[in-house]
Amino acid sequence: MVKDKFGLTNNQKQPDLELNNIPTIKIYKPIWLSVSEAAKLGGVQTKTIRRAIQFNHVKYKIISNRYLIDFPTLIIYLQTKTKLKNKLNQFGLGQYVDKWK
Repeated sequence: MVKDKFGLTNNQKQPDLELNNIPTIKIYKPIWLSVSEAAKLGGVQTKTIRRAIQFNHVKYKIISNRYLIDFPTLIIYLQTKTKLKNKLNQFGLGQYVDKWK
């Protein structure tokens, strides 16, 4: 099994989204979330997160038959569409953030 620079295997693709907004500094302890944790932080259902995984909109890895989702790509994905952005701001992590950069 060969992994690329994102830690993805051959059967996983790089996300189609622009990842230019992610800081380029080396993150020594990246935050990986389960599907349910990602849904709770995003204020969406787990179905939405699984759909994002299916269409490679978020960076993920599989460990012990569980999806782990990269936190920065999750936030970028949740801000791509107006409906997802509103859910993030009203029901998710955004309700605790005064202003997004």
